[in-house]
Amino acid sequence: MTIHPVVRAQMLIRRPVEEVFEAFVNPAVTTRFWFTRSSGRLEPGKTVNWAWEMYGVSADVRVRAVEPNKRILIEWDDPPTSVEWTFTARPDGTTLVVITNEGFSGEDEAVVAQAIDSMGGFTLVLAGAKALLEHGIELRLVGDHNPVD
Repeated sequence: MTIHPVVRAQMLIRRPVEEVFEAFVNPAVTTRFWFTRSSGRLEPGKTVNWAWEMYGVSADVRVRAVEPNKRILIEWDDPPTSVEWTFTARPDGTTLVVITNEGFSGEDEAVVAQAIDSMGGFTLVLAGAKALLEHGIELRLVGDHNPVD
């Protein structure tokens, strides 16, 4: 049996959609809650490199679509998986962010492990974004999740 999990993580962020969207496309903001370095802003057709310097790893991110204040679609990893962010502005000035990651490959056990890791990682990213955007607090969740001695 071959499985094809689709990972979804979501979070309500109590900030306007323009501010929340900008936090994910602008590395000056994103580096405050997710990766530590980026080669540039997310723009359609562009490839950027994101680095998690505390772990000595990086990823090339191929930007497939950017719809301002609505959607971001990227591919990353090798073999590639797709990651889509959707941003839904709500009448009360808040934003619902949904992250969907799919396209995992390999043996079933490896695919399940990748999906579980993805779910946990994107949940931390959303919680970090929420803390930063709502309260100005940098929680350092990604680095503290797996501290390097």
